[in-house]
Parts: sequence; structure tokens; C-alpha cells
Amino acid sequence: MQERLHLSIRGRRATRRLGSSLLVLALIFTACGDDGAPTPDAIVDQVFAAIAAGDRDAIETLVREDYVQHSALAADGRQGLLDSLDVLATLAVERHRTLVDGNLVALHQTYTFPDGARQVAFDVFRVEGGQLAEHWDALQPEVTETVSGRSMTDGPTGPTDLERTEANRALVVEFVAAVLTRGEFDRLPELISTGAYAQHNPLIGDGLEGLGTFTSGLAEAGIAFFYTRSPLVVAEGDFVLVGSEGAFGPAEDPPFAIFYDLFRVEDGLIVEHWDVIPPSPDPTALPHDNGFF
Repeated sequence: MQERLHLSIRGRRATRRLGSSLLVLALIFTACGDDGAPTPDAIVDQVFAAIAAGDRDAIETLVREDYVQHSALAADGRQGLLDSLDVLATLAVERHRTLVDGNLVALHQTYTFPDGARQVAFDVFRVEGGQLAEHWDALQPEVTETVSGRSMTDGPTGPTDLERTEANRALVVEFVAAVLTRGEFDRLPELISTGAYAQHNPLIGDGLEGLGTFTSGLAEAGIAFFYTRSPLVVAEGDFVLVGSEGAFGPAEDPPFAIFYDLFRVEDGLIVEHWDVIPPSPDPTALPHDNGFF
């Protein structure tokens, strides 16, 4: 089930619009951990609620003053978020997936802008002391016609196999390091299911065959595609999200690229993949000094 968020105070399930006057109550009557404190995902949802309501007072409460920003779309600190509030409040947000990994919360979402343009996004937040402390993101224009026939966001939503979180994290980290970074494509059958591999990248077909067709097509066209480092990993159950830097473009001088890859693991093999690749990211043009990661 997908969620359309305009104001969110119920952890992972946002179902109704509330006025900003109820946001203080939302700080109390919300999803809580064993210690009675709001869970990290509940705090993130409260911030989305405050943004939708244009509630600056709530953001002052829920976001640290020294909020570390990695987005290319906002300046550093709480003030950077407040300065973007008028624009952010106009966006409709469709939630597809939420992952919680300790104090990290990853969201797979689609933003709809007032002109109807839609961007698929991954947002990752670090929560400290009941407040947002850090934010990473990646956005890509939605593509509706895909090679696999799948959308960029459909498929299973809620994490399962929670007891296998660390094993699944290790598998995906090894896949990204071995295949996407070092180019050890001979290892694909030991890391990706040869029976069923569902692909949501708009340019790639299902299965290992689809992945092979894509990579061979890039090589024939003289397009480089590789990862150099993957500093951001968020895992919960069968889902693992990895944020990476690398290059994607003409091989003679491949341009800098950002990759956010979400994998689903089943029985020790990767069986599904979603991603967001922002167009033309420029690390020299960021409105802060924090880099993309």
C-alpha cells in the first residue's frame, strides 16, 4: 500500500490532514519506543506534517539548529530548511517505503510539484535527541515508460525478515563493492537471483539478462558506469538502501554521478532493485560545504 502524505503524525501510516494547532499534541500522541520517546520515523513524519502545514514553530522544535544538509536544494542548518518552507509546503508527497535503521530513517517517495511535474526521491534522515540532525537526498524525474514494464516505485513496501537485516546488509554491501565498484561481473550469480530479479530502473529489463543487455549496451556506446564509494547504507529486514558516488557518461571523461540503490533480498540473494540517479549533480555548486554524503 502506498501512502499520500500531506500531514503525518502516525509513524509510518499517514491518513489525514490536521491543522498546525494539533502538531504539539502530535509530539505526545505518536509512535513511541520502549523508553516512551517518539521513534525516529515518527519524528520524521512530524517534520513532514509541519512542512505541509507551514508550521515554523514546529520545525524550530523538531529540527536542530545545526542541522547538517547534503541536499543540492537547500542551504545548511535549520534556517536553510525554514528558508525553503514556502516551496516545500506546496508539494504533495506520496510515500512508498520507510526503512528504520537505528537513528537513520530512509524514505522512498514521489514528490508532485504544483505544475504537475513528478520526481521520485530517496530521503535519508539522521535523528538525534528527538530532532532531525542530518539529511541526504536524491531526486530524479519520474519515467513512466520503462523497459521492464514496472514503475519506478511499485512492488513490495513493508520490510520483512527483520532477523536477517545484518546478513542482508552484508550481501548488498558486497554486491555494490564487488560488482558496481570493482566490476567483478562474474560474481553476479552468487549475489543476484538467477530465477527472479525484478527491475525498476527505467532503462533495464528484468533478470540478469536485462542487466547484461544494459551494461553491454553502455560499453558499445562508449558510456562509463561505475561506483567509487558508498558511504551511506540503511537496512531494515529484506530492504537495503545504498547511497554512492561514481561516474556515468562518456568514457573519455565520465562525469560525476550520484546513485541511490534500494535492493530487496530473499533467501540470501538480491531479487529486486529500485534506484534514483539525479541528473547532472555538481558537487561544486552545492549551497553548503557538506558534500552529497
